[in-house]
Amino acid sequence: MIISQRAAFIRNVLMSGTNGAITLVILLIAPLGLAAVWINTLLVVAASFGTATLSDRVILFLQQGNANSRINLQVQPPTRGPVVRREDHDSPQR
Repeated sequence: MIISQRAAFIRNVLMSGTNGAITLVILLIAPLGLAAVWINTLLVVAASFGTATLSDRVILFLQQGNANSRINLQVQPPTRGPVVRREDHDSPQR
């Protein structure tokens, strides 16, 4: 799967925001102080974003390693032969 950096960033923001919203709802039910609820929610958002970004980088690294292992490194590049000009008598431009 190929995904742009912008799309990956938006996906990670949405995922971490969703995790933060769920955590906020759960923590508001618990008998904690408001400051503890906000701090825990922000920590969950930051941890979710960091984990998603790190996993994207690991997947990209592994995909690059997989692509390199599939390339046959013994293949020689084609050699260029002499340049041969052909005359096209049917060409409208003369």
